[in-house]
Amino acid sequence: MYLSSSLTLEEKLKILSDAAKYDVACTSSGSDRRGEKGSLGNSVAAGICHSFASDGRCISLLKILLSNECIYDCKYCLNRRSNDKVRTTFTPDEICSLTVEFYKRNYIEGLFLSSGVVKNPTYTMELMYRSLYLLRTKYHFRGYIHAKAVPGAAPEIIEQIGYLADRMSVNMELPTRESLQALAPGKSHENILKPIKQIQHGITDYRLSIGKSAQMERSSANRYLPNSIFKTKKETQDTITGTSRSGSLNGPLASAVPHSATPAPSLPSGNTETTVTSSVIRPSASRNMTTPSSFTGSPSFYFRQDAPALPAAQSRSFVPAGQSTQMIIGATPENDYQLLQVTQSLYQQFDLKRVFFSAYVPLNEDSSLPSLDTAPPLLREHRLYQADWLLRFYGFHAEDLLDPGRPNFNILLDPKCDWALRHLELFPIEIQTASYEDLLKVPGLGNKSAYRIVQARRTNRLDFPALKKLGVVLKRAQYFITCSGKMLYRTPIEEDFITRQLTSTDQKTSWSLDHPQTYRQLSLFDDLNLTTPTPEDPLKTLSGQL
Repeated sequence: MYLSSSLTLEEKLKILSDAAKYDVACTSSGSDRRGEKGSLGNSVAAGICHSFASDGRCISLLKILLSNECIYDCKYCLNRRSNDKVRTTFTPDEICSLTVEFYKRNYIEGLFLSSGVVKNPTYTMELMYRSLYLLRTKYHFRGYIHAKAVPGAAPEIIEQIGYLADRMSVNMELPTRESLQALAPGKSHENILKPIKQIQHGITDYRLSIGKSAQMERSSANRYLPNSIFKTKKETQDTITGTSRSGSLNGPLASAVPHSATPAPSLPSGNTETTVTSSVIRPSASRNMTTPSSFTGSPSFYFRQDAPALPAAQSRSFVPAGQSTQMIIGATPENDYQLLQVTQSLYQQFDLKRVFFSAYVPLNEDSSLPSLDTAPPLLREHRLYQADWLLRFYGFHAEDLLDPGRPNFNILLDPKCDWALRHLELFPIEIQTASYEDLLKVPGLGNKSAYRIVQARRTNRLDFPALKKLGVVLKRAQYFITCSGKMLYRTPIEEDFITRQLTSTDQKTSWSLDHPQTYRQLSLFDDLNLTTPTPEDPLKTLSGQL
């Protein structure tokens, strides 16, 4: 490891932006703060990585690490302690300068800030807080900010960063405790879940204090789905989310945080509005941010309660875009069913806005990791994202899509097709009478097309040409629906037959997705979309135009 203090800002940027590219838990959906006179940026239209705003627009974020130094030696990580790499760290002023200058040149609309662990988690988060505090106050930057929380940091500083960032995330890293102990022995699920729970409670308290519901907003389509994963825990859990006020957890994550966990230390005595509940610091909605001058920079640092507060006009909401997390897939032997169970538990028990999946890219040589020539499981990652979409928007549950007897997806089919083929007893369904919930189960039908069908059939009887105009993908849906009792073609409702029909059209696309850098020779049997020559084509051939 080579620590360099003489690098230019441009050299630091090259190193620390490249080191951040493997962190995918980055999205700006859900925050809609507008710019103000005398300030820079806004998170409505909120290095450079591409994310999506709450209305679906693609936006650009400066994606960097504060530092690539790290005290941990995680086997899968590019920045692990034992790797011989040039190490460097941005100063808070350098981060502010880069963000503002990039914004003024219209390169970015926000900032994604993560970091390796410098000295200790609290010291790292202090540096991050200094950077964000200066950016918000000195530079008046009101653009979108996504901050990565470091497990093990003092709860007080995580709380304060929550008032500066639009979104926060804590990486789960790996889905099971066993995998985490094998590949990242310096980390534990207990330490990872504590800040996730703290941020969740902070969001809940702030939302309740301003008259909103305890849970984060979800797609409006979930209102019509009685079995949505965001509703199933309501009877047994407190209204805040799937986590009870006693701090107990349910499901696959129950063993990750023991009920006898030692409570977080309370704040120093003095005039404070912060309370300690369920072993986490619960922020008050009226609390102002603390100035960095009150830090000591040591592992036991605390916030002075008499520190000058920001002006009332600068008071901010607490993590308004919610929190997210990330799990690595392909580095350990967990199956898709385990990953989906953990994903569903995170949504239900911690009210996360997103769970991201990162296909493992072999970077380090280690006997406990896949070999360096192993291709990243990109198609598997794609299928997990599709399944995650079904959980969040289509009323599916993890146990609907997979089970212990069939724990992995058929990578040649999207998860909804895979589910439908295993439940052919439910099909075909009649378009004229099926409920909205049942329509969403049909491959080829999405939220919009299902809603359009429900609206259109009030005044008209629908046929297949009408369905196509409504946005239904008949290439998949034709095997699972009828219009007035008739199918589009006479099709046997058999799993093998329908599977062959679906995979024959999707196999080339799936192969290309899983082998993005592999050359594939054209085949005479490929569908090249050949068309009949027009009368003008022979003339174009003679003139060299064709």
